[in-house]
Amino acid sequence: MSERIAFLFACFVCFAGHLFAQEPAKANSRPAPSPAAKSEPFEKADVKMMASQCVAFDTEAGTIEMEVYPEQAPVTVRNFLNLAATGMFDTTTFSRVVPNFVIQGGDIWTREGKVSASMGARARRTIPDEPNKILHERGVVSMARGDEANTASTHFFILVAPSPPLDGKFAAFGRITKGMDVVDAINKAPVMYEKPEKPVRIRKATAKACKPEPPG
Repeated sequence: MSERIAFLFACFVCFAGHLFAQEPAKANSRPAPSPAAKSEPFEKADVKMMASQCVAFDTEAGTIEMEVYPEQAPVTVRNFLNLAATGMFDTTTFSRVVPNFVIQGGDIWTREGKVSASMGARARRTIPDEPNKILHERGVVSMARGDEANTASTHFFILVAPSPPLDGKFAAFGRITKGMDVVDAINKAPVMYEKPEKPVRIRKATAKACKPEPPG
């Protein structure tokens, strides 16, 4: 009788051990969900809304203002307005200058201070090409890209002279309305192999409603 009781007790202890044993910890923990990308100011803006916006660059050499043409390049304009409105262009430089041709800006990696991971990811985001009927004339703003199609991201250029070979190939999307004298001054500064000896910095870029033209 005592042996039977001892056997039953041993079985109970074994069963209770299995019942209350904790599940072993997983070797690889489940990764935390990635945070949702933040919505940008002009993400849902229509053509009419974007056309009402102008961009101003407060640079070390003076102020440059431009209008945009979303009717011709809606994706390009939306991308550019979002970059300006979210501060991505702030403290960047005009890092490429070709005398009597263009000044080029928008290189996020020329920012003062550290480029955050989120900024780096945004800088690498590409947009599709939008070649259109806007001619690459003096004062026109267009998107820069590499030889491969659909690789435009944040880099843009301002023409100081006409360049017909660019027509229908690059996405022209805006025009300088004020400050071409500033653009010319940047273009005439000393360069070495298209690199300015002293790159002009954009203190701040602002996207805001265009001022109405005074009555003629």
